[in-house]
Amino acid sequence: MNNEKIKRELNVEKVTVNIGVGDSGEGLDKSVKLLQIITGRKPIYTKAKKRNQVFGIKKGQNIGTKVTIRGKTAMEFIKKAFDAVGDTIKKSSFDKYGNFSFGLKEYIDFPGIKYDPTIGLIGFDVCVSLSRPGLRVTKRRRKRSRIPRKNKITIDEAVDFIKNNFGIQISE
Repeated sequence: MNNEKIKRELNVEKVTVNIGVGDSGEGLDKSVKLLQIITGRKPIYTKAKKRNQVFGIKKGQNIGTKVTIRGKTAMEFIKKAFDAVGDTIKKSSFDKYGNFSFGLKEYIDFPGIKYDPTIGLIGFDVCVSLSRPGLRVTKRRRKRSRIPRKNKITIDEAVDFIKNNFGIQISE
């Protein structure tokens, strides 16, 4: 009975902080600098998957930056990010797998970060992925298999997890 309860427990798998600039150049350099300040980690570039002639984007061109955070630092980052949005998020922020994301319009709303005139005002997105023990079987290379439907995370379970662990209010 106790072992079954442990398997049903939710965890924060990872937090991804993303800034989409749309083109390479000065804006991309500013976003890299901002992510280094906010997370304390080195960001990687995100590349365009398709060519878009209207916006002048070529396939493979760097158009954004992101940082992935895991473990205890991810939990601390989520708490700070929730403080920045006023401890409320919309229920529409959750996807059908229980993951959720929200954005900050300006980085100066984030606790402990001061305005830097060399960066300007840039916003960023925070995406949180939740998981249960046993999810690895769907991602591993050898002997990959499916997990049962009852082990998948629903929106209601994710909402309860966020309310109980972080004290966040969910608005409609």
